[in-house]
Amino acid sequence: MRNVELLLPAGNLEKLEYAVKYGANAVYFGIVDFSLRAMRKGELITLDNIKQAVNLAHSLNTKAYITLNIFAFNNDITELEKCIEKFNDAKPDAVIISDFGIYNIIRKYMPDTSIHISTQTNTLNYESVKFWRDLGASRVILARELAVKDIALIREKVPDIELECFVHGAQCVSFSGRCLLSDYFSKGERKANHGNCTQPCRWKYKLVEETRPNEYYEIHQDERGSHILSPKDLCLIKQIPQLIDAGVNSLKVEGRTKSLYYVSAVAKAYRNAIDEVIKNPKADLEKYFIELKKVGNRGYTTGFALGNNNCESYSYDISKGLAGADFLCEFKSEQKDDFQLVKIKNKMHVNDEVEIISPTEQFIATVEEIKNKDMENVELGNTNDEVYIKFSRRPQFYQYALVRTTGIKGENR
Repeated sequence: MRNVELLLPAGNLEKLEYAVKYGANAVYFGIVDFSLRAMRKGELITLDNIKQAVNLAHSLNTKAYITLNIFAFNNDITELEKCIEKFNDAKPDAVIISDFGIYNIIRKYMPDTSIHISTQTNTLNYESVKFWRDLGASRVILARELAVKDIALIREKVPDIELECFVHGAQCVSFSGRCLLSDYFSKGERKANHGNCTQPCRWKYKLVEETRPNEYYEIHQDERGSHILSPKDLCLIKQIPQLIDAGVNSLKVEGRTKSLYYVSAVAKAYRNAIDEVIKNPKADLEKYFIELKKVGNRGYTTGFALGNNNCESYSYDISKGLAGADFLCEFKSEQKDDFQLVKIKNKMHVNDEVEIISPTEQFIATVEEIKNKDMENVELGNTNDEVYIKFSRRPQFYQYALVRTTGIKGENR
């Protein structure tokens, strides 16, 4: 079975590096104003360091795609023309676009750069893929609403273009992300298609009959309200063999605003699953699905991929992703004797049993001792503290290692 690209989000420079170390073949990232995900914290990727981000990816032997997939108004085109040289100078492997005007700008100022057509264009059929191919695009990112059998037909009809599809992450209740709910509810201040969605599909709702304004009707009886518009998260890890057979070139993970732990753990699961499928197309991938339960999710669904999307694809009881395991700490570079410096993310106690993961390892260990910066013994490490921990077992290569709780919470999801 042929190999495929594993494409991970890079919300900032640190996440970019971890995504690659944990298995990504390529990363995608955008900047505020021109991307549909507006990052607001961390070591952000901006016009000033976008070249650094591309260079970092290339230094790690990974491709870098810049996302410019907003639906552009006149002022957006004007602003893009002012800074297009920054993008050109960064020399990305491709630019992801959804707007014809931005397409023209890229073709004019970056004629040698490959263009990938965003899922925002709602590409659902082979004639549309032919259109983009004939226009000069090298890849089409297909709409999430396609079943695997439809992807296979597109590949059969259009064999000479790359196809990319989403396999994991949050889904939008609207058609491939074309939503105005946020615009309406924020009175135009938080525009979904300019990267600033308030995610009103995750809010809880009640119905009120027009002539009875004080009489509420619970759509779904639940003390947390009714999340009638909130889709479960997509997870197609067990469908990797079918997607490869259908002719997909790139498997894409959503999540530029997700945590460092999320990006790392998801990359590791998909990397291992892909590698196993390449060796054995009939491999049992259930263990990797279980691994993905340990990261934040709203419950998982295969969406439209199997052609049976229905009411079971919606998360009626929760709107915020809940992780099956708590991210406890990340390893830092410093070591003292048998102690490892870590940055605490959630409280850790002496004698805790934990799971340590790295790009090449995964095992259970025990917290034997904790010391503060003065190397004094303490019973726990508090959130955001940097402490020294002696584990019963340490990874062979501590760089990029992460620690989480063992087991899976919320098994019913």
